[in-house]
Amino acid sequence: MIIFLYSIAAAACLIYVPFLPVAYARVRIGPEMLSTPRALFDKLPPYAQRATWAHQNTFEAFMIFAAAALMAYVTGVNSFTAQVAAIGFVVARLLYSIFYILNIPLLRSLMFAIGIFSCATLFFLSIIQAIS
Repeated sequence: MIIFLYSIAAAACLIYVPFLPVAYARVRIGPEMLSTPRALFDKLPPYAQRATWAHQNTFEAFMIFAAAALMAYVTGVNSFTAQVAAIGFVVARLLYSIFYILNIPLLRSLMFAIGIFSCATLFFLSIIQAIS
């Protein structure tokens, strides 16, 4: 069951993975970008704009996953399926960011769907565990 807590920690770290290309692009633009980063978003290269969007989406996905994983942990879900769902979410979200930055929409959408399915699986297993 500790895998749920580890996966939450890993997912929290993944929030900042897409920000690395953004930081690189900001450094290349120069000090002007450091003083007003939000105002100069349009000056970022396309890969950095996509990385910003991936970063923002990862925040949104993290909240849902954290709730699902905590529910699984609290209700005592202890199945291989739940472990695969927790690990699958983390892997899918890492790949989601990579595919988003590289502008591969089909694979990005597939990773998004796997992440949502992983969360739904954890919610479902938690509810089943709680009522049984």
